Amino acid sequence: MLACLTDYLSLCRVTAAIGYLFLLLFSFFITVYTACFNGNCQVLDSCSQATDCGPGLYCGNCPALGKSQPFCTRGQAIIPTSIVGGLPFNKYSWLMTHNSFSIVDAPSLQGVQRLTFYNQEDTVTNQLMNGVRGLMLDMYDFNGDIWLCHSFRGQCFNFTAFQPAINTLREVETFLSQNPSEIVTIVIEDYVHTPKGLSNLFVNAGLDKYWFPVSKMPKKGEDWPTVNEMVQANHRLLVFTSVASKEAEEGIAYQWKYILENEAGDPGVKPGSCPNRKESRPLNSKSASLFLMNYFPSYPVETEACKEHSAPLADMIGTCFKAAGSMMPNFLAVNFYMRSDGGGVFYDLDSMNGQRLCGCNTIAACQAGAPFGSCKNISMPSSSPMTNTAGSFSGSVQFSKSASTIYYPNQFAIGFFSIPWMLFLL
Repeated sequence: MLACLTDYLSLCRVTAAIGYLFLLLFSFFITVYTACFNGNCQVLDSCSQATDCGPGLYCGNCPALGKSQPFCTRGQAIIPTSIVGGLPFNKYSWLMTHNSFSIVDAPSLQGVQRLTFYNQEDTVTNQLMNGVRGLMLDMYDFNGDIWLCHSFRGQCFNFTAFQPAINTLREVETFLSQNPSEIVTIVIEDYVHTPKGLSNLFVNAGLDKYWFPVSKMPKKGEDWPTVNEMVQANHRLLVFTSVASKEAEEGIAYQWKYILENEAGDPGVKPGSCPNRKESRPLNSKSASLFLMNYFPSYPVETEACKEHSAPLADMIGTCFKAAGSMMPNFLAVNFYMRSDGGGVFYDLDSMNGQRLCGCNTIAACQAGAPFGSCKNISMPSSSPMTNTAGSFSGSVQFSKSASTIYYPNQFAIGFFSIPWMLFLL
């Protein structure tokens, strides 16, 4: 009798286990069946592959915030001039990439292992296609040429070199020639000592025809020309150098004569504080009408960037806005610009442009020609960044090969380089 009862209980357990497994499988198939796919998924929707997500999105995650399961993430910016055009250049906010050339998996052209930090994950061309409009480039004399290098003490080494600067500048030229209404800004950390080296470099890259003349730049904090005027005159490339003497010698604008800038590195991400960079005038100075806001730590870590680009970034924008005397940043410079917990830097740029251009909480709510404060009723965050096709781009939202797979944990390796032991590299 006891043996029969034992057999019966064992049978019950087996039956219950089979039933539970059936319910799990049923739930899984229902979830898969009802999930979005084939380009229909929007921001924060679960996804399993890049093609699940809509235009301007990619399938990523953010383990640093405990979000290990993949979801659709913003990867492209709304071009503000496509919605509210015709205003002075300094009335807009633009995305800038810090060390735009320092790209994960960029091949070494010197035949040695590169030992330096990396700051971005896709090519400069792709950055521009995704809405980046400001590039930070470190230029050095190296091997009888001018190279992009992520180095220290003003000297480029073969293990810190990336490529000749002209290669990247030709990417910019191609973009400007193919997109005749777009404006790009380049900020150079300048270690070039060759006489006329920089000016000759830009001429050889074919960029002199887009050059915004120093003589036309506002010197006392006035408004810049309108974006329409800049496009009509083909003055669509703004170039700034960190060397003051080159303004007179080569006609390249001295950066801190025209741009206010907060401190870079760890001081620039400290909550509640937004000090000016020592070379810059005070942020609340009215003698310059462009404001570059740095927001990146001293030592870049790919997997932490999605956390940095969440609530702390929005809070810091507010802090710097107050420090600058209620002046909204014109350039937001970041590392690994596509990494976020959903909207990231793109969401914050939408908010900045919405507030300053039309009085709305996002640029997507602005209406061309409508009175200030007249906003479309849309949800936040915007379900898709591509609200207006004019001036927006369908460039590939992609990482370099080592960082391209960002799906299920324990089944993939995020393209994360080990931080070099050479902490003196900046």
